[in-house]
Amino acid sequence: MALGNPAIGWLPQSYWGDSMKLRVLGCSGGIASELDTTSYLLDEDVLIDAGTGLTTLSIEEIKRIRHIFLTHSHLDHIAGFPLMVDTLFGHQVEPLQVHAHPETIEALKEHIFNWVIWPNFEELEFQGVSAFEWCPMEHGERVQVGARELEMIPVNHTVHGVAYRVVQGEKSFCFSGDTTTNDSLWQTLNQGAPLDMLIVECGFSDSAMEVAKLSKHYTPTLLAEDLKKLSHKPPIGITHLKPGEELEIVRDLRAALPDYEVIHLRGGDIFRW
Repeated sequence: MALGNPAIGWLPQSYWGDSMKLRVLGCSGGIASELDTTSYLLDEDVLIDAGTGLTTLSIEEIKRIRHIFLTHSHLDHIAGFPLMVDTLFGHQVEPLQVHAHPETIEALKEHIFNWVIWPNFEELEFQGVSAFEWCPMEHGERVQVGARELEMIPVNHTVHGVAYRVVQGEKSFCFSGDTTTNDSLWQTLNQGAPLDMLIVECGFSDSAMEVAKLSKHYTPTLLAEDLKKLSHKPPIGITHLKPGEELEIVRDLRAALPDYEVIHLRGGDIFRW
């Protein structure tokens, strides 16, 4: 694993050889100057979630994206998706592939792509090409995208939520999506090879424990307790931090997890394995 210089910006996949490259577009629990919500670019063609972090991409970078894997339907994870679809419409030779659990797909159909909040791009075509198509996934299902395999894992959130384990060859990482105390994530990860990195949310400080439990997010104490269920100790990338509480959350996590490498993720970070 290597942490890249955010100033490097986008580089073609060929630069990295056979490795995976993950670029953090947004990883905050809210927005402010230099803070964007959850979106990760895998190599140059796959998005994991589609929050406001998408606004950091150029039009040409957006055009290279062929797949989106959504963890759940909350706005901070999908806000950029409808606008991205509009940007792409008319510039595609094939539809964007949008992978998500059926419950997430139904929520977006009902509440976003309904001609009230946003046009239903499923019903629109330009020169015979639709903007995107839904690709339903079930728990435990694995989708092959080139040399990479993405596996859907159920987690525990206020709406239906999932994590994704991404594997290429002997390298792998996992992104938890939004979740709190659960067994399904850890049981599944224990069945595979040790991760090269775990990207996991920690939305609130322990001082906000009540609201964290109500909204089903981790605090440092809750996450540290759950990590005892994981049979190995990968580097931990912390995401979805409450704006203004980042330093407190990371400080408390490092104290609670002395045996782990805890990485405070920021937009623009680049990792490769």
